[in-house]
Amino acid sequence: MTRYPFRETEAKWQHRWEESGAFIARPDPAKRKYYVLEMFPYPSGRIHMGHVRNYTLGDVVARFKRAQGLSVLHPMGWDAFGLPAENAAIQNNVHPAEWTRENIATMRMQLKRMGLSYDWSRELATCDPSYYRHEQKMFLDFLAAGLVYRRESWVNWDPVEHTVLANEQVIDGRGWRSGAPVERRKLAQWFLKITDFAEELLDALKGLDRWPERVRLMQENWIGRSSGARVFFALEASADRLEVYTTRPDTLFGASFCAIAIDHPLAAESAAGNAELAAFIKECRLSGTSEADIETAEKRGFDTGLKALNPFRPEQALPVYVANFVLMDYGTGAIFGCPAHDQRDLEFARKYGLPVTPVVCPEGVDAGSFSIAGEAYSGPGRLINSGFLDGLDVEAAKARATEELAGMGAGAAAISYRLRDWGVSRQRYWGCPIPIIHCPACGIVPVPADQLPVVLPEDVDFNRPGNPLAHHPTWKHVACPTCGGGAERETDTFDTFFESSWYFARFCAADADDALPRAAVHYWLPVDQYIGGIEHAILHLLYSRFFTRALKRCGYLGLEEPFAGLMTQGMVCHETYRTADGRWHAPSEISRGGDSAVLAGTGAPVTVGRSEKMSKSKKNVVDPEGILDAYGADTARLFMLSDSPPERDLEWTEAGIDGAWRFVNRLWRMVTTPEHPLALPDTPQPAGWADLAADTSTLRVYRQTHKTIAAVTDDLEKFGFNRAVARLRELANALGELVGADAAAAWARRQGFDALVCLAGPLMPHLAEELWAALGHRQMLAATAWPVPDPRLLVDDEVVIGVQVNGKLRGTVAIPANASEDETRAAALAQPGVAKALDGRAPRKVIVVAGRIVNVVV
Repeated sequence: MTRYPFRETEAKWQHRWEESGAFIARPDPAKRKYYVLEMFPYPSGRIHMGHVRNYTLGDVVARFKRAQGLSVLHPMGWDAFGLPAENAAIQNNVHPAEWTRENIATMRMQLKRMGLSYDWSRELATCDPSYYRHEQKMFLDFLAAGLVYRRESWVNWDPVEHTVLANEQVIDGRGWRSGAPVERRKLAQWFLKITDFAEELLDALKGLDRWPERVRLMQENWIGRSSGARVFFALEASADRLEVYTTRPDTLFGASFCAIAIDHPLAAESAAGNAELAAFIKECRLSGTSEADIETAEKRGFDTGLKALNPFRPEQALPVYVANFVLMDYGTGAIFGCPAHDQRDLEFARKYGLPVTPVVCPEGVDAGSFSIAGEAYSGPGRLINSGFLDGLDVEAAKARATEELAGMGAGAAAISYRLRDWGVSRQRYWGCPIPIIHCPACGIVPVPADQLPVVLPEDVDFNRPGNPLAHHPTWKHVACPTCGGGAERETDTFDTFFESSWYFARFCAADADDALPRAAVHYWLPVDQYIGGIEHAILHLLYSRFFTRALKRCGYLGLEEPFAGLMTQGMVCHETYRTADGRWHAPSEISRGGDSAVLAGTGAPVTVGRSEKMSKSKKNVVDPEGILDAYGADTARLFMLSDSPPERDLEWTEAGIDGAWRFVNRLWRMVTTPEHPLALPDTPQPAGWADLAADTSTLRVYRQTHKTIAAVTDDLEKFGFNRAVARLRELANALGELVGADAAAAWARRQGFDALVCLAGPLMPHLAEELWAALGHRQMLAATAWPVPDPRLLVDDEVVIGVQVNGKLRGTVAIPANASEDETRAAALAQPGVAKALDGRAPRKVIVVAGRIVNVVV
């Protein structure tokens, strides 16, 4: 058979693997362990090409490490709670649980078609009460440990839906579904004290040397540690003081105003007697709450009439504004503005006619003539117009200013973090219930441990606006565990990041009664290799790092960092197609002819756009099911691995998948219908093999086999999957060119094909298993050890070096690897191209760089 029968082959080996329990993870103290994990998916109902790439990368690593003799854990589960299921319930009149279960069943089947080496016995779904009962207990333990608190915070409120919206659900100031103008409301929310670990989370990034540098930098910036000072401004005609956190105390002499957030207590106090200010604050509340919304909004302020006294210039009374760009959640919710040295402050000062006094002068610029026009100066320099700070550089001035503030009792050095505590409350049904009871007499009461889990009710009504749990007729009503009186359950549910912040630990013993049996988690954790998209580089990873530390504090775990290694794979991209009417079209709708493209069926011209991340909105998606049906899983895997390094974006092309399919079929033919004889399995090395000349094609191919084993092993260790594929192609070419029919050639060919198939196993597992059996091996490849190269064959007997004359390459010469400098010089000068270039002249100098190049100077 000349065409690889992928349908029969893939079904056959998937059945054999499952039947034999080939991928069941078994702890073995005598073995090194290896835990490889891809970020688990949301059960949307269909896998996409991003899934295919992500899970293929992890599967290669898992199979490779298993072949190397390690005890491997490679699990799969479902991040099953979340708003999409609730929206589907509303749109399709189906219960979220039913929608989720059906999607999980569909996606499980699709993933199994890919031949992924998961231990399916550990499968979990976060919406299952057997999973979330443990996290409810964790929450209560966090509460007891002082890591949980409840307070009021500002949220985006949809007045039609009667629900809180995430920042990304607010579009142009309106609810994404209702279209109603969004309001900012203050609601009681539950928070986890991630800020307790801010310094620890930051410092530990240095030890994560197997994480991408850009991910560590993103986390560092998100934590946002800054050194500065707290400054106290006395308020004119008041006993109160305004506290400001600043990283630039050196610029206090240039201050021209103070500004406070709309949520600052002083703003509320001022607005109580000022209807215009109250109206301004109400108008500001109509905008979004995210930093991005605030940064891009027009900078506006309202003068409260209050005056703040500059501690370095007590005679200077600064106007105090309520401003829409000051964040209550950063620092103290108050700033002083130095317009000359901050662009935002400069724009605000120009708008409201405030003074702009430069206090830092660039080196080499005349201080007397230095002024600020349309752009603030934020660079280094010397202090001017600043009294006792004049002449100091910026860093020295910061230190001196902080000392002076402390001595005056008007401030002190301080550290601040951009990181805010994690708000975990969500006003929706499809999430894990927060295990709290609100009692009029006893206040906040934890649900007793023996009453966990608090299970979501099935009989909910999505026809009324708002959270179905809040208006459920019976579920929320409960007796207080403390006093027995009437009370109500908490109707908020957890943010879905809560479930994904510990799932990796649950996989260690997914069916255990205890959440995290100490022996199992001690053996498997940390995750040795975590794989997922860069879009999760901040929140998911940061929350998981915090959660692990919180679990350690509460006695669940003995480690702090959950992921020892991290790989962030690139996106899968495809060119886009658009017709003149502005409509996007899928690749399956397009007919290509050279550089032109038309709509299949109508012939309408199509504009071919640049390659972009596959997305439903632009329809530039390729259905994995169609690829699996047409080419099989191994071809799809091969293309995903061979086209580009895993951290870079991959462009999906028809030519690329066709090329992968051709190589799959070539390997199939080479092994199943070999053109030249192969020795039988386990045939001993032929007599006289060691006496073969080093330059025979047989020995060269055998040497290349061992070099390929070493190189592919190194490539897979370093995630150089595309390089590994290239080396497999090179070895296949070499084996195809080995035409000898003698015993030595047959034996070398056998060694080469055995190695080629073994090395291909992690990349194309179904094909490799079938070829391994075709080569006469009885043991499954999945249970076969990784090949080990002979180190003696990794050293070349000869090397090829270039020969230059006056810096211009004139030829190459093959010499023994251990040739002396004199032998190398003689061989180089004997080359015809070199002799021609010399044209009878004697060389002035011959420079020999051993094993690399010879340069002849004339």
